[in-house]
Amino acid sequence: MNQRWIFDGHIAGIGTASGLRAVVGLWAQSPFGPLTDAMVQLPSGHRILLAPTEEAGSFIGAVYNFDETRVVPLAASLAAGQLNVDAGPLRIRAGLGGRTRLGGAARLVPRALAVHPRWLRAVSPLAARILPGVHTAGTAKGGRQEYYGVTDLHRIDSASVSWDGTDAGPLAAIRPAVGFGFSSVPPEPSLARVRTTIEGAPVTPR
Repeated sequence: MNQRWIFDGHIAGIGTASGLRAVVGLWAQSPFGPLTDAMVQLPSGHRILLAPTEEAGSFIGAVYNFDETRVVPLAASLAAGQLNVDAGPLRIRAGLGGRTRLGGAARLVPRALAVHPRWLRAVSPLAARILPGVHTAGTAKGGRQEYYGVTDLHRIDSASVSWDGTDAGPLAAIRPAVGFGFSSVPPEPSLARVRTTIEGAPVTPR
């Protein structure tokens, strides 16, 4: 029997000059309660999931593609235009900028429509043309269907990022696109207000 899971909150996408790229989810609502997770792609291409619990790591790893999963303490805050993330070896201090033109357009769509799977299937080809690598609907692992309903988008104008205590370099475009699933984050570092919907077969531990 198919099931549906909802993650509602924010996704931050950050690239660095060293080639390290990070996608951080700050979820006010998830199947596990409030949750922060981080997906990191090293300059070598090695993909690491940083999860707060074994349960969350097993679920996320059953939907997305990783070479390694680590359960680490995670702490994140988003307030007053500042994003702070401490996730094991990953440390981010990022300053938010203004709303993007796409964010302004997204806010014009009623939220109930903007996060609905039928709408997201319809607009996914347009999203991919506007932001290469970005899709709002697609297939996840296990044949599950996944939908990203973005209702706002802000620039990330500055960031200090380190991995294992080593500075990852200044903020840079997220190129090449991250390879955790069917969709990437926008090429330019940004923070999206998003509702992620996953539908399909029950997720079983790895």
